[in-house]
Amino acid sequence: MSTTTAAELNLETISYAKKGAIAYVTLNRPKVLNALNKKTWEDLKAAFADAQDDTAVRGVILTGAGDKAFIAGADIGELTQLTAVEAEKSSTLGQNVLDLIENLGKPVIAAVNGFALGGGCETAMACTIRIAVENAKFGQPEVKLGLIPGGGGTQRLPRLNRRLPQVRLCDIDGRLRDLELS
Repeated sequence: MSTTTAAELNLETISYAKKGAIAYVTLNRPKVLNALNKKTWEDLKAAFADAQDDTAVRGVILTGAGDKAFIAGADIGELTQLTAVEAEKSSTLGQNVLDLIENLGKPVIAAVNGFALGGGCETAMACTIRIAVENAKFGQPEVKLGLIPGGGGTQRLPRLNRRLPQVRLCDIDGRLRDLELS
């Protein structure tokens, strides 16, 4: 088993550890509710690529640090500074990371411990299994700003709802939702 550490992968915004056959990935930006910025996407890509390549890793658990948010979406402070070209590159990076998670070849469990908004909701949808605390909130609030969910949520949500019709995770209308069982 590979014992690659977060320090060896130069990860700054997440913690990454392997215990037995499980890799643990934790977004570690609780002061900004684990918001996604460029460095976070890069760190997630490195950790998931390592977990994919390590034959001893049989599954991954993804969560957010703190008790308020799994991932509260994009880092708005960073977004406001991006040019249109930089925004497109950032969106493509996020899409590529979520595609890696969705197609990892190993189960990925989203341990949703609070807000899962925008890119956080899309990240949860890219995982194989989602387990949420009772007070978790899911949503795509960017649509209220006239923005299309950039991480594939418009495609993943209908696919997820077809597979799990008894669960209403969220609608693409910008409203926050509790996890609802029909």
